[in-house]
Amino acid sequence: MSTTKTSPRLLLSIAVGDAYGAGFEFESPEVVARENDGRHYRKRAGFTPGHYTDDTQMTLAIWEAVRLGEPFTPRYLADRFVFVYHRDPRPGYARGFEGILKSCKNGSELLEKLNPTSDRNGAAMRSVPLGLLPSITKVKAYAKTQAAITHNTPGGIASSQAVGLMAHFGLKRLGKLSELAAFLEKHVPGTPWSEPWHGEVPLHGLSTARAALTALLACRTQSELLRTAVAFTGDTDSVAAIALGCSACFPEYKQDLPRVLIQGLENGPYGRDYLTTV
Repeated sequence: MSTTKTSPRLLLSIAVGDAYGAGFEFESPEVVARENDGRHYRKRAGFTPGHYTDDTQMTLAIWEAVRLGEPFTPRYLADRFVFVYHRDPRPGYARGFEGILKSCKNGSELLEKLNPTSDRNGAAMRSVPLGLLPSITKVKAYAKTQAAITHNTPGGIASSQAVGLMAHFGLKRLGKLSELAAFLEKHVPGTPWSEPWHGEVPLHGLSTARAALTALLACRTQSELLRTAVAFTGDTDSVAAIALGCSACFPEYKQDLPRVLIQGLENGPYGRDYLTTV
């Protein structure tokens, strides 16, 4: 399967956004306003500063599946979800989903145990790598396939398609960044993509995708984008991970993530070095 070449900073950008945003997830607006300086990873109970969460880990599952070129089937993807979780367990997963992952040895078991009726943002958060696919049709089809495993709802599927297409639009140079919202309104209709998101971002797929798009359109440097994505408050790691990942796909964006955040990102077997070479 042919895929688009992309920047080695794409996965790194996702991981930095995820790890940085994790320190602010559902914190009060006062805390976010005071500490969201883009220059340090904030400590939060249950999380190690500079370590990414389930957002990046599940993104890696999709990335590896796309790059390996195996048939993109529910069984294969479910196998990847189980595999990447067990090779490197980490916090951040919804409690119920993590419990199921822990109990499964393979994708068949996962598919049997899941009840994929959620419209939350788990499908959207892992969808940036779908932008590597060679056509809009493939991005939408693959997004539907992967979303349906865990979020087989109109909103779960549409949010995955939107995030994949955001990245695809940039990687394929289909237009100017300022034209991205109109592109989404054409290919993922039914959501007001041209209306800026305001306020706290809930654990909801389309809301998360809209917030990430709003931040992406408002900035032109990754350092500003990181602070802008987190400033919404709410599910800050998912918004920041999606927005930063998509920004790495656009020539309009200055790739200026603070060195302190790059150097401070975890560098275990699946950390910084892996993310820039995989």
